Amino acid sequence: MKQKRSLIFGIVLAMLVGGYSLTLAEEMSGHGGMMKMQEPATADASAERHDVLYTCACGDGCGCNSVSTKPGNCNCGKPMGWGHMVKVEGDEALVCTCAEGCTCKQDAADPTKCGCGKTLKRVNLKDTGVYFCNCGGSCKCNTASDKPENCKCGMTLKQH
Repeated sequence: MKQKRSLIFGIVLAMLVGGYSLTLAEEMSGHGGMMKMQEPATADASAERHDVLYTCACGDGCGCNSVSTKPGNCNCGKPMGWGHMVKVEGDEALVCTCAEGCTCKQDAADPTKCGCGKTLKRVNLKDTGVYFCNCGGSCKCNTASDKPENCKCGMTLKQH
């Protein structure tokens, strides 16, 4: 009987510690729900993804509209910022600009924000040289490339 109580106590203790650890991890990550594992923030990880866009990070006052699928500098000379597409509407990509490696989606409660809470950046892809998928006006395939190829949905990427 004593062994049975010890076993039950051990199980309950493990559940409490595990639950506390999960709650602490959620609070530290800033997410209210289950914490998602993020891909490592390396150049190789970004190269494997097809939703990554580098855009002008100079702020609202800059109109250079630099966009690329590879890191580099804007037309205005400053380094472009990493981001990932969460949706394409027409010729515009909605880009999450959180930490490199982020994989969040568009916030269902507030479509102007990504799941990690940042305001989505609207990026005009027209005449940028970037090929992108747009399956009929609004697309969540989130596929971009610097060369013509097929989207993961099977459509041919377009360059507008």
